[in-house]
Amino acid sequence: MKKISRLFSIKTKLEVFLITYALGLGAAERGKDYMVQYPGNTGHVFFVLCTAAVFIAAAKMLEAVELHKAFGVD
Repeated sequence: MKKISRLFSIKTKLEVFLITYALGLGAAERGKDYMVQYPGNTGHVFFVLCTAAVFIAAAKMLEAVELHKAFGVD
């Protein structure tokens, strides 16, 4: 059971970067869809919001990994 639960936990910064890359690819694709669905400035704003959400999530994940290393709370 612990081996399975390890698949769903993020322990290192490398894992955070890999997850962020995958999220960024998905956000860029979704942003491109928004630019097609909503031409003009609205589509551009939605594109920026999609990518900004990935940056915020990455920052929170990096912070959580650092706190976990510092305090070792499981």
